[in-house]
Amino acid sequence: MNDQLKQFLDDAFRPYGNFPARGDVEQELLANLTEKYNDLKAEGKTDEEAYRLTTESFGDVSEIMEQVAPKDSAAKAKQASNGSIVDSIKGVFLGNDHRFWATALQNADLGGTDLPGANFSASALMGASFDKADLRDSKFKAAALKSASFAGANLAGSNFNSSDTTGVAFDGADLTDAKLNRCALAGASFTGATLDNTEFKQSALDGVSFDNLTLRGTCFDSSSLKKATFKNAVLENVSFHHSKVKDAVFDGATMDKVTYALLKGAKANLDGVHIR
Repeated sequence: MNDQLKQFLDDAFRPYGNFPARGDVEQELLANLTEKYNDLKAEGKTDEEAYRLTTESFGDVSEIMEQVAPKDSAAKAKQASNGSIVDSIKGVFLGNDHRFWATALQNADLGGTDLPGANFSASALMGASFDKADLRDSKFKAAALKSASFAGANLAGSNFNSSDTTGVAFDGADLTDAKLNRCALAGASFTGATLDNTEFKQSALDGVSFDNLTLRGTCFDSSSLKKATFKNAVLENVSFHHSKVKDAVFDGATMDKVTYALLKGAKANLDGVHIR
């Protein structure tokens, strides 16, 4: 069935060519459609019924493309990617339509802007600056964000699932309830960030530093944390189920008994850890 759903998506997007990060977009949509198909099967639907209802729920792809990637915005985005964004270009993107799906905004300067609920999914945002921007509940799913900066940004409730966040600066950002699942985060920085209830499921966090942070309800399930550091951090109700923590560093960290037991069971080195 996975092959049938993949073919369905390939056929749906074929008329639109290779827009930015198309492969990642289709992968994310395939995961969503597969989940819906499995839910319908669990409800007792036949294979044929589940497939039909799943594909019908996808809607009209032409309407989706018309809403999320208007031609004039895409053209302006391409122009902006060739140089620095000036105020006139910002005006195009900061109107009533805050959806930037599948646009090219490399090295764009959107620092300090108010864009709650914006949709940057599948966009090329390498090196872009969103410092101190209001991006609550925004979407960056399957986006190319290498070396982008979100320093001091409000990213509460945002979604970065399946994005390339290599080398991204989240220093001082509020990532409360944010989702960074299945992300490549090598070289990302979180100095002074708020990570309450933030999800990092199935993400690559090798070598990332969480030193001196207070982590409450943060989820690292099924993630790779080789040589990640949590020195002097405070961990409260943090989840590490099925994560690779054997080579992570927890020197001087303070944690509750449940988190301690979970890490001990995963063979983490907990020498010098404080339990409370």
